[in-house]
Amino acid sequence: MTLLDSVRVLGAMARVTAPTLVDAVRGDLRRENVDEHTHWFGRRVIDLLDIRLTTTGAELVPPTRAYIYMSNHQSHLDIPVLYATLPSPTIRMLAKTELFRIPLWGRGLRAAEFIEVDRSNPVAARKSIDYAAQLVEDGVSIYLAPEGTRSRDGRIGALKKGGFHLALDTGAPIVPVAVKGTIDILPRGAKVMRSGQPVAVTIGAPIEVAGRDLTGLMEEVREFLVTHVEGEGR
Repeated sequence: MTLLDSVRVLGAMARVTAPTLVDAVRGDLRRENVDEHTHWFGRRVIDLLDIRLTTTGAELVPPTRAYIYMSNHQSHLDIPVLYATLPSPTIRMLAKTELFRIPLWGRGLRAAEFIEVDRSNPVAARKSIDYAAQLVEDGVSIYLAPEGTRSRDGRIGALKKGGFHLALDTGAPIVPVAVKGTIDILPRGAKVMRSGQPVAVTIGAPIEVAGRDLTGLMEEVREFLVTHVEGEGR
């Protein structure tokens, strides 16, 4: 894939951010408009990169309530791929604070109700989780990558507890999601994306959290991810 094609993906990002900023300045940023923009972005990236995408399990998740989606993290491309495949109409993501420091892009993320997480500041991180909980109570599904960082080799790393606490605090079911193949499009540290690669997204059945303990939930989600990402090799 040429550098020009990578620039086109960045152009799609700009086409999502620009109207969000305009609507925010006008005081007319509507949640349903953000939903439309983000889902369009996911589909557009799939088309631009000619990703050979297969999705299974979406029918297991009725889009009638808020969920906590948790996936492994192989690449920056996970985000558009998930927006193109997850069944919930309204999804906001937890993202590291560095993304919110990008001029205009960061402002657009905040205006669109994306959740900034500063892992170096426990107080700020707690406020971020509280904000995410408010969104869940308002019917918004939340996506996060409990590994906290992109995998270097496609294997599943240690899971962090924050998202599981969010699920337990809100009572929202956890939906485990395995993403396999985005690392071959844009691995960690790469600058140019590869087109025409296969990507598989496997969506699990919602895991009810009532009466569950933190350790058991973490083990169940990790087992799902390992099975569907590493089970037949990366």
